[in-house]
Amino acid sequence: MDLYKQIQLATLFFNMKIYLRISFSILLIILFSACAHFSSKEISTQSTSPAKKYDVTIYRDTWGVPHIFGKTDADAAYGLAYANAEDDLQNMQDALLAARGKLASVYGKDQAPNDYMVHLFEIWRKVNNGYETDLTPATRKICEAYAEGINQYILDHPGEAHPGVYPVNGKDLVAGFVHKTPLFFGVQNSLQKMMERKPDEFQENSGWWENHKKTRGKTLTKGSNVFAVSSSRSEDEKIRLAINSHQPWDGPFAWYEAHIHSEEGWNMAGGLFPGSPIVLVGHNEHLGWGHTVNAPDLVDIYELEIHPDDPYLYKYDGEWKQLKVKKVPIKVKLFGPFSWTFKKEALWSIHGPVLRGKYATYAIRYANYEDIRVVEQWYRMNKAANFEEWQSAMQMMAIPIFGTGYADKDGNIFYVYNAKIPKRDDRYNWHELLAGDEQANIWTNYVPFDSLPQVLNPADGFLQNCNSNPYLATGNPTDVSKPLPDWAGIETHQTNRAMRALETFGEDSSITRKEFFKYKYDKKYSSHSTIAKVRDRFIQDIAKENTPEFQEALELIRNWNLSADSTNKAAALSMIVLPNSFNEDNLKYDIVKIKKKLRETIDFLINHFGRIDVPLGKALRLVRGETDLPLGGGPDLLRAIYFKEKEDKYVGTAGDCYFQAVEWGPNGELNAWTIHQYGSATAIESSIHYDDQAKLFSKQEMKQVRP
Repeated sequence: MDLYKQIQLATLFFNMKIYLRISFSILLIILFSACAHFSSKEISTQSTSPAKKYDVTIYRDTWGVPHIFGKTDADAAYGLAYANAEDDLQNMQDALLAARGKLASVYGKDQAPNDYMVHLFEIWRKVNNGYETDLTPATRKICEAYAEGINQYILDHPGEAHPGVYPVNGKDLVAGFVHKTPLFFGVQNSLQKMMERKPDEFQENSGWWENHKKTRGKTLTKGSNVFAVSSSRSEDEKIRLAINSHQPWDGPFAWYEAHIHSEEGWNMAGGLFPGSPIVLVGHNEHLGWGHTVNAPDLVDIYELEIHPDDPYLYKYDGEWKQLKVKKVPIKVKLFGPFSWTFKKEALWSIHGPVLRGKYATYAIRYANYEDIRVVEQWYRMNKAANFEEWQSAMQMMAIPIFGTGYADKDGNIFYVYNAKIPKRDDRYNWHELLAGDEQANIWTNYVPFDSLPQVLNPADGFLQNCNSNPYLATGNPTDVSKPLPDWAGIETHQTNRAMRALETFGEDSSITRKEFFKYKYDKKYSSHSTIAKVRDRFIQDIAKENTPEFQEALELIRNWNLSADSTNKAAALSMIVLPNSFNEDNLKYDIVKIKKKLRETIDFLINHFGRIDVPLGKALRLVRGETDLPLGGGPDLLRAIYFKEKEDKYVGTAGDCYFQAVEWGPNGELNAWTIHQYGSATAIESSIHYDDQAKLFSKQEMKQVRP
């Protein structure tokens, strides 16, 4: 009898509510945890579809992290859904409502734009048309099994169900990915501009370009980190990977940790969003990867010439063509049991979705519009056993964005600026509003995967990306492939995080495990960083003014050592007041706004702490239920913490969150560590796992998940 069956049989002798002690030797073989206490649950094998049965057991380790063991991949997906529903059903249901265009029916009129966008982007037409033809049977099976797992949870807990959600099916899961993906590259912002702007206000402002101008002259501070170190760069000849995606700490894009294992070779541990049937970042026994948000130009906006006598005709290539028109229903909750369904006109041209704005009619075209294979690509990445298989999955380019760093047990490290960039005609200025009547400016092809910025096994054995210039992934621009044209929209800036990665990892030729963690948790701003430059400029400018009330504060800021350790007495004032983003070309910034912020921050610190030189950890806190802990770190640091003012303190809200570090030894031996800013029960306040990892996170400690 195989080990898997032995464990299944053993669990029959224990009550599902009792914690089990499993021997350490067993743990080494089957579970991703350093702790020896587990609870197990064999959820119903009878699904909501009588013809289907699922063979799965959910183990929860001491930290409440689910380890799902299924006979097949579908079994494991079924168990993953059930476990995630136990911990965060609310966000899962909201994701389903969003993908169905039904958020307004539950939450009111503020969610109506999302529901309209679902119709405008034809999400369900694409899913219905492509589900059977574009997705493999294996992908459909895991989606359908995951849906059945959610349904089963609701059968067991009917009082927790949102109306209008159940039953869930596999198409719902695929639609969720199709719905979320364009939001990552800001297509919703383009829609807003189409509604509000005049045509002449689109000059160098079409879609992506306005955001990209900020990256050209300014540094974007929010994002993610990924680092990979080869054996040649390690003191102990180990390959190391840091998977450090920065997300909100709550809501539908907050990380959930899980380990999925099946007898069909799926053995993935990592992070996923509520409602995802696969792991999005993490590792299996062979390899791992992390993503960072990038900002390629994936969107173009066209101005349509509308016929003077017929609002449903637009000029295209010298002829008048008919707009596709459909009245789409939007149901809006009013109060109590009352709701109202209204119909809104949705329009499409040959370019794509159309909006009648205040001043003109515009069409939008964005990358990957017809592709529904996002979940399939991630699933293939999950199951890859080597670099070739993993790269083959990446070459699908169904995931249209995210810089991606990779490492494996065979010693490979790899970075690619992953992006499904339209291949554009050089005759046009793609940074401006485009004419809607020309056939030649409607792109149909994309830049091939092999032409994207990328580097495999750089000579110096180190690579990074921190939402920064991909051509400086190693610090040496000659390591990365030839630059793409300007219309690709690839970033040219360096974040502080990228600078510090190159100043720490990049300058150490023999990195130990201890140093690997030390560098990842670095809390220093580079002397070349945005905040350092603006600090120096601000001190010079304010010194010219007669502002005696600021003198103590200015001295504190002037003498700040650019560190954000929890004990630093200048960091709180400095990081709150000084902008992390400004125009680097001319060091232009709004001194009036900074002075106002300085005055407000001085008042806040004195009112709540009685001093302005308050240690950062007293002012910056991790708050979760009754838990209130000190934090070090700040915006655009490798120890990234983004925060907001709340009552008498500043509270962390995003940045460093679920973090995973992985290493492979010379013989393929695997170690891994993870941490979550809160705990596994991401939405269950009564659970001990609601905040049980917070103390570790506060102290920058991690739990080992691979012995």
